[in-house]
Amino acid sequence: MNLPADSHVHSEFSWDTGGPTSAARGTMEATCARAVRIGLPALFFTEHLDLEDAWFSDAEDFEDHEAHVLGEDGIVDVPRFDVDGYLESIERCRAAFPALRIGTGLEFGQPHLRFEAAAGQFDLSRFDRINGSLHTLEFEGTRAEPPTLFRRLAPEEVIRRYLAEIPALVAGDEPFEVVTHLDYAARYWPEEEIGPFDPRAFEREFRTAMQAIAESGRALEMNTRRLWPWMPQWWAEAGGRAISFGSDSHAPNTLAHGFPEAVAMVEAYGFRPGRRPEDLWRR
Repeated sequence: MNLPADSHVHSEFSWDTGGPTSAARGTMEATCARAVRIGLPALFFTEHLDLEDAWFSDAEDFEDHEAHVLGEDGIVDVPRFDVDGYLESIERCRAAFPALRIGTGLEFGQPHLRFEAAAGQFDLSRFDRINGSLHTLEFEGTRAEPPTLFRRLAPEEVIRRYLAEIPALVAGDEPFEVVTHLDYAARYWPEEEIGPFDPRAFEREFRTAMQAIAESGRALEMNTRRLWPWMPQWWAEAGGRAISFGSDSHAPNTLAHGFPEAVAMVEAYGFRPGRRPEDLWRR
């Protein structure tokens, strides 16, 4: 099987991998070497771009290699993205792995709220692929991520709030091509306390969010951290025309995880590859 590009990959230049000085979870070079070993033809290093004024978190939601960004007051302070160091590393990897197509990219958190801040710091046109992500929701005058909110709100409310913000995420003309991990809040569903997550309980909300994404002309990511058969089905039925594949890998050993299964799943709903591995799949 010819694998598609992994369009959602992180390296040491993403703050939640430990940062450029620690390489706690693997380097860009190690990820490229892994790609060559498994026959992955292309990937995009889509590093986190999080420009929130502030958001809060419970300490238990941060692993040891992330703890340096969390203050004693629970406020998260993300370091500035080292774009120059990142681009230099990209060029070194392109030279070291000439058979691998290495694209630049960002995972832009809350682009509908932070576009002006980003445009003031970076030339976004320098990046080959920009994914738009919704990581935080408004809560008591600030913002917080779903795992923290699940301790403060009814689980159903967290999911519905998350999906309700997706139309606002895609309503503008901010320059991101793909909406990532639509199931992000569901990742943190408190299964041990209330049982498994049932997407059918939120089908209307998922379909409404997908319709808004489709009408914006953007692609939906098939995030392979967890494969949902209903995701490509509902996306196609909502009018979705394009998808990307993303492992959301933060370490080399999870690169392209689940891709053969994801390919078979989306082909069943009429999505087909483009001419190049890095192209979006369309129907």
